Amino acid sequence: MGDPASMVDLHYEDIVVGDGVETQAHTITMDDILGFAAVTRDHHPLHVDPDYCSRTEFGRPIAHGLYGLALIEGLKSELKLYENTSIASLGWDKVSFRAPAFVGDRVHVRMRFLAKRPSRDPARGIVTEGVELLNQDGRVVVAGEHVTMVKCRAAAS
Repeated sequence: MGDPASMVDLHYEDIVVGDGVETQAHTITMDDILGFAAVTRDHHPLHVDPDYCSRTEFGRPIAHGLYGLALIEGLKSELKLYENTSIASLGWDKVSFRAPAFVGDRVHVRMRFLAKRPSRDPARGIVTEGVELLNQDGRVVVAGEHVTMVKCRAAAS
């Protein structure tokens, strides 16, 4: 894994397929889960009702899978990989929710550049990232591929 400090404001030309980076960790709180439920209007009892959850196989509330996916983006953004070079997120592929995330779990993101290609506009490039949200035990909670468009260095001059 690369040094996050050396991977700030990456242009298309800077990206090396196979390189990767890991983020700092975040501890999931019940406030995180309730806040996500409020914003998304997803108040399913598996996420917000400890009494209900005590009677499930999980035994306690689990974080929304989409919260984990959103947290991936938030933790990645703290790295400032494309702080001034990002053009747009083009989407997510192969997303899977592999394990539950609980209050108190300490999670971080492991990201690797899987592919890159020029776009039709020579000032832009397309990058595919493989991303995983891992818990404190190294278990993958959420995984997927993110496709993003970034500026080319020639366009910055």
